[in-house]
Amino acid sequence: MQSVTEARHCVSLSPNYSLATNGKPSVTNLQKPLQTQAVNLIVLPPLALYIHFPWCEKKCPYCDFNSHQIKKDGIKQIGFDEKRYIQALIKDLETELPNVWGRQVHSIFIGGGTPSLLSPVGMDELLCAIRARVNLEPDAEITMEANPGSIEAEKFAGFAKCGISRISIGVQSFDDEKLKVLGRIHNGAEAKRAIAIALEHFKSVNLDLMYGLPNQSLEDAKTDVEIALSFGTPHLSLYNLTLEPNTYFANFPPQLPSDDEVDAIYEQNLDLLTKAGYARYEVSAYAKKNQECKHNLNYWRFGDYIGIGAGAHGKISFPDRITRQVRERHPENYMSAMENKGNALIESKVIEPKDLPFEFMLNALRLTGGVETHTFSERTGLPLSVISKGLAEGSKKGLLDENPSKLKATDLGLRYLNNLQELFLD
Repeated sequence: MQSVTEARHCVSLSPNYSLATNGKPSVTNLQKPLQTQAVNLIVLPPLALYIHFPWCEKKCPYCDFNSHQIKKDGIKQIGFDEKRYIQALIKDLETELPNVWGRQVHSIFIGGGTPSLLSPVGMDELLCAIRARVNLEPDAEITMEANPGSIEAEKFAGFAKCGISRISIGVQSFDDEKLKVLGRIHNGAEAKRAIAIALEHFKSVNLDLMYGLPNQSLEDAKTDVEIALSFGTPHLSLYNLTLEPNTYFANFPPQLPSDDEVDAIYEQNLDLLTKAGYARYEVSAYAKKNQECKHNLNYWRFGDYIGIGAGAHGKISFPDRITRQVRERHPENYMSAMENKGNALIESKVIEPKDLPFEFMLNALRLTGGVETHTFSERTGLPLSVISKGLAEGSKKGLLDENPSKLKATDLGLRYLNNLQELFLD
């Protein structure tokens, strides 16, 4: 799933707050209005690769990602042509190569949909083609999303052999009734079996859990987390179920716990995970020491990423501009466009300088540790003074940390993150 998506007291800052060349606060330089600022990137950010696999066996009622249920005629799958899609992905990657010549790719994330529906042979073909075309870091993190219902021991062994180093399993819950309401194709026993198989084959395993589920009690939520913790996976992601537009749940909403009940579940989750040795490093992500997801950290630090596949988004920086691209969403339209036109872009634009501050802060403030203040100028090519108003307001409200060398939300800021992020809208 991408984002490109997966959903809490500081001193007052001067309106002209900026960083001097020594990294210390300076108020001596008045900056030009943001509308006239030019992007000037001294160093390009790290580069990652996102690959979208748009098919799944069943569309979940809460899912608003670009996923398409595989149609079947007896045992024959209709519309899912693995060979054709992989060839489209390879050609798509080739169209992006001129934009990233000489840059190393530090991580790969294969999201969906359900990428584990691919065969190991198909995955090997894809990864071999990528290695032949890009400068992939020798020990690059390569993550694949998987659903418990599509996991087989032999298949996982094949994925590991072709280079997948990290697996992210969409468990969501271990409660059979909750899974049925969520429209999942697996049950609790299958989820446990999938985790055990994954731990045998991959260097790192993440489990996705959801909370605030229909008719979920505090005790129900505790049981889910305790079962997940019993496997000792190095990474856990916990998401609050939200009713997204254009989903079945949005049109036919289930009975969800109250806001107070959800808050109680969240606090309980945080306590359980902290006691088990997991650090919360992002709004929804928890990891043991040095087990954070490198690919997602790159997103949140406003790094670059090539996005290939149906509906994939990409972000590529140049010394004087930062661009975004979007591909055709429907897999058939995407494959046809790659075959007939040589590209499947439906949008390719330069991000306006006035939009960059919000985009940066939208990501960076999700990190509980924030980012170094100088990262803002390094990744946006703009002076820090362009966000001085938002910094001052966030400080005044107690939403931003008082350390001027960090752009970091306080505990209050994380709790009311949307309110904090909105301060940086133009």
